[in-house]
Formats: sequence, structure tokens, C-alpha cells
Amino acid sequence: MENDEKNYSKIVKHYEECFEKYGADHRGVDWPNQYDLDKRFLVMAGLILKKDTPCALLDFGCGTGLLLDWLRENELLHRFDYHGCDISEKFIECCVKKFPNELFFQIDALQNPEKLNNYDYIIMNGVFTMKVDLSYQDMWNYFCQLLTLLFSKAQKGIAFNLMSKQVDWERTDLFHVGLDQLTAFLTKNLGRHFVIRNDYGLYEYTVYLYKEAVIR
Repeated sequence: MENDEKNYSKIVKHYEECFEKYGADHRGVDWPNQYDLDKRFLVMAGLILKKDTPCALLDFGCGTGLLLDWLRENELLHRFDYHGCDISEKFIECCVKKFPNELFFQIDALQNPEKLNNYDYIIMNGVFTMKVDLSYQDMWNYFCQLLTLLFSKAQKGIAFNLMSKQVDWERTDLFHVGLDQLTAFLTKNLGRHFVIRNDYGLYEYTVYLYKEAVIR
């Protein structure tokens, strides 16, 4: 992928423009409504096996800290040593103001992978759903690079969501990925211990990828 930084900076710019327009709610990270976002958080939290809590959790691409809001509202925060990070300084500034007692940090993980610590679990909600005007191949390359890095930083597992190709029509600014292409990449490069959640009524799916086989 040529000009990596230029390419994925378009995605960062898109979300920062949403934040400037709408503020710190769901619209500020380009989710259409809070109800569906709560569904996403519930599904993402399903990655974490109950026997493994409390655990170190990284909210990668944390945006305005809406996952942390959800964990607090549902009285789940005590189960996690929560850290949040984002490539955008604007989002991190917002989170630090909202949550002065929690740890947030700004990082471009592909440029500075050595600065990213290891965690038990890493959640990536919406990190790979929007491609703006990147070509599919550029977005796929970015996805593969970043996912590989983040999986290496997770001791137990990661969760991420992608737009489905099982839809009536595809939006050109979204990243719709076929299951065959995805599973071929995962099994060849990262591992075979994964779960695909396509059961929550949205035009996307969520993947749990574990380091070891688990019985849920």
C-alpha cells in the first residue's frame, strides 16, 4: 500500500469532521443512532470470556469514549482495566476531558508499533467499516496490516466489525468484505480460532479472533 499515511489519514479526517459538526455523541463518530451503537457494544463485549475478567482491555479507535460510557451505564467497568487510544488528537483531548480518571493516549499504531503495549483483549468498533474514497485494495491492505499488528498485541483475542456484502446494495464509502476473503486471510495469516457474529440485525458482522481455541 503506497502512501499509507496519506491514505488512512482520509479516514481520520472524515471522523474529525463528523466530530466538529455533531460533537461527542454517536453522530460525532458517524453512527446513525444510539440504539444500534448499543447493540454493537453489546456484541463487542461478547468477545471477552467471563472467566477472564477482570482483564486488560484496549478500546482501539476509541473516538469520543462511547464504549466507556456504555460500560459505565451497564455497570461493567469494574470487570476491566480499560485503556482507550485513537490516532486523532482531537478525540483523545475530548476523552481526557470527559474521563479525567481514565487512561487515554494518542497513537498512530502503524507508524509507532513499539509504543503500543500488550493487552488481554482489544476491541475495534468502527475502525474498519468506513473507507471514504480509498480504493478497495488500499483499504484491504490497510486492514490487513493493522489487524496483524493488533492481533500481535492481544494476549487472548480481538474483536472488529466489517460491513457485510450480503446487502441489497453497497455504499461506495463503506468497506464491504466478503466472508470467503476474510476467512482465507485469517486462517492463512493469523489463526483459525474465530467466531463470526452476523446475528444482531445490522448490515455488518463482528469477528472474534482468539489466540487459542475456546469453548463458549
